[in-house]
Amino acid sequence: METPDTSSYPPLTQLTEDEKMLADAAEEFAENVLKPKVNEMEEQARLDPDIIEAFFDMGFMGIEVPSEYEGGDGTFFMSILAIEQISKVDASASVFMDVQNTLVNNAFLRFGSEPLKAKYLPELATQKVGAYCLSEAESGSDAFSLKTRAEEAGDEYVLNGSKMWITNAKEAEVFVIFANLDPSQGYKGITAFVAERDMEGLTVSKKEDKLGIRASSTAEVLLENCRIPKENRLGEVGKGYRVAMEVLNEGRIGIGAQMVGIAEGAFEAAKAYTSERKQFGRAISDFQAVQFQLARMATDIETARLMVYNAARKKEAGEDFKKDSAMAKYYASEVAERVTSQAVELFGGYGYVKEYPVEKFYRDAKIGKIYEGTSNMQLQTIAKNILK
Repeated sequence: METPDTSSYPPLTQLTEDEKMLADAAEEFAENVLKPKVNEMEEQARLDPDIIEAFFDMGFMGIEVPSEYEGGDGTFFMSILAIEQISKVDASASVFMDVQNTLVNNAFLRFGSEPLKAKYLPELATQKVGAYCLSEAESGSDAFSLKTRAEEAGDEYVLNGSKMWITNAKEAEVFVIFANLDPSQGYKGITAFVAERDMEGLTVSKKEDKLGIRASSTAEVLLENCRIPKENRLGEVGKGYRVAMEVLNEGRIGIGAQMVGIAEGAFEAAKAYTSERKQFGRAISDFQAVQFQLARMATDIETARLMVYNAARKKEAGEDFKKDSAMAKYYASEVAERVTSQAVELFGGYGYVKEYPVEKFYRDAKIGKIYEGTSNMQLQTIAKNILK
């Protein structure tokens, strides 16, 4: 029997020296720099400006950006590792970094012209926040029914419409925006553009008051005769659907990593608490019922992590990873909700109050089943791939 070729990507849990260094740096940053700010940012429902600056200083906002554009010259897998470690402490901060790396920077790297890369990637890697503007009020799971329109006007495009639920909108200075240049062509008229915050006609509206990831800004972006230079088109005319879907396939692995990190953070808190909390003269972790609950949580997390790592490794190896990406996001979001809920229960009454961390992990986990493709959309993608 012929031995299968397993050389396309390394063992899932075996990290290279650079990957290990990046993961360790992200873990240290999360514990020492981010953690002291989490409660304050949660109460104020905004990211601390010093934390934003620190993300850039650490190189976490341009991990995959080549060094020629002042980036970290790292890999997609390194971005996933960093997202996971940051999420163990705060999901708001991790999605801030995640959107920059897996959506915005990736869109430029994969589809940007050389002038666009040279202009925007150095800024995105070192100082400017980006936002990815696809969703609309009537265009969520049916992403290609978007109503935002673009028209040619000399050497410019003029955009009109609005974008909803845009992560990083309040901090962003660079916006990747999807609009339809030719509605008669349906989704084949969709084209991607790059706008800047100070361009005439672009307005960031109110920030949403959310259940979880409260420090992460989520806002509406309004486009009223927003004039964008023609050189700021991202990719080919009418190929915006390809830009959106191919970038989102990668972004979903990032959300999977975020959900794994959230689950890990809740699990570690629950494990520590059950070892300290005493009932009937014993630590509650001495009781078999609690041990079994912790064992199930640990098994779920490990399974989700391996699925996320597998999808990331396949992406880097140039293999088809669409199904793996959907599976990783779907399963990791299920695990995050299940594990954080169990953590709240293990804390008892303390789990329901804000003095302890698990109620926040529980609230933050819910978004995993919703953004960057709902769980139902992931199931649809999985079904299409296994049945084709």
